[in-house]
Amino acid sequence: MEFISTRGKTAGLGFIDAVLMGLADDGGLLVPKAIPQVSGDTLAKWQQLSYPELALEIMSLYVDGEIPRDELKALIDSSYSTFRSKDVTPVRKLKDDLYVLELFHGPTFAFKDIALQFLGNLYSYISRKNHSIIHILGATSGDTGASAIEGVRGKEGIKICILHPKGKVSKVQELQMTTVDDRNVLNLAVDGNFDDCQRIIKELFADVNFKNEYHLRAINSINFARILAQTVYYFYAYFELLNHGVTGPIHFSVPTGNFGDIFAGYLAKKMGLPAGKLILATNENNILERFVNDGLYQPGEFHMTYSPSMDIQVASNFERYLYYLLGEDGAAVSARMEAFRAEGRITVEGDLLAQVQQDFAAASVENDDCLATIGQVHDDEGYLLDPHTACGVAAAGQLGARGEATVALATAHPAKFNEAIELIQIEQTFPTQIQALFDKTQHQKQVSGTNEAVKAELLQFYS
Repeated sequence: MEFISTRGKTAGLGFIDAVLMGLADDGGLLVPKAIPQVSGDTLAKWQQLSYPELALEIMSLYVDGEIPRDELKALIDSSYSTFRSKDVTPVRKLKDDLYVLELFHGPTFAFKDIALQFLGNLYSYISRKNHSIIHILGATSGDTGASAIEGVRGKEGIKICILHPKGKVSKVQELQMTTVDDRNVLNLAVDGNFDDCQRIIKELFADVNFKNEYHLRAINSINFARILAQTVYYFYAYFELLNHGVTGPIHFSVPTGNFGDIFAGYLAKKMGLPAGKLILATNENNILERFVNDGLYQPGEFHMTYSPSMDIQVASNFERYLYYLLGEDGAAVSARMEAFRAEGRITVEGDLLAQVQQDFAAASVENDDCLATIGQVHDDEGYLLDPHTACGVAAAGQLGARGEATVALATAHPAKFNEAIELIQIEQTFPTQIQALFDKTQHQKQVSGTNEAVKAELLQFYS
């Protein structure tokens, strides 16, 4: 399996080198040169597999023997042994043709655990095998940071620094990151929003000399291993519905801000998963919804919402989709991204826009509708949604087809966002692990939103 850059100037990488590089050296994102294809016979065999078994089959197609199969199996089994559900990502029926795919049964109660438990173990494996120095650098809008830290805390040969926007994550998200007191963990609270944090990360990784000298490794979804791990649960959910007698199209409604979660579904479909529509659910920060419906990709005014993990204006995985939309033409992608840097917008129209709208449907769910959805589902079904999942459920209600199954991705446990739940007078009982966070001491440093301020902290941390 060869990995190449979306901008066409980095190529010839194997899986492990792609994981270590993270952001391509030419500034693009890494993708497989050819997407593995799965046939009907393969899908039929996969339908009966457990989640770890399915993950092994799918990941093996991309790892392509670089990690011996028995060692890859051990990595996967270890990663998902930490989950509270034996099914890892169980599917629950809400009502009629609406299902939720519960992705929050990992250690930090968020869907990011599914990829980051694996990536943390993978980095540890690479460090041991290659005697490599692993300095993980990432930004979070809330969930990635806690999941990444949990995946590598205390592990030899690895240090991790996470940037989060000060005051713009939920209290539980903040506590999950900052109550960790391991020596290999650094939390930086950045003055600004998530887009500022993400920009700093990308610009530091784009400084190839700095990246190589200090062994920087990516934990954000710019790392293809994140996308690969998330692809598995689309197959798993599809098979679960088939195994329970669901017939006809099966659609997916995905709350997304950085385009990584829904891109994983897009990749699954390109591999051969016969899923129906991919419904993209955003909040008021609706750059992706505007792109799908109007063909305009342009950051707008930043909004703080009740679904803060989606409070993102510049989606880091958008470039991967653009690569496929433009016919896998690296030069064309590079020209579009350079124009975006200069002009702050990308537009598509005609056949290209028609293709976008064939690939995705999209809806923006604003704060009031988000809370109303939480309240209605709680009243009608006795099931409590977190605000991000509520956006996905609301979008499914708007765009799902009557009489056809839609799976809404439940991306976090509601206890992580009690600030929103309290607004509609719903009391919830926190899981023991979350309740215990409020009695712990926090460890974080506040920095200004500049590359220089972050770099200074990194140099001290790595010394």
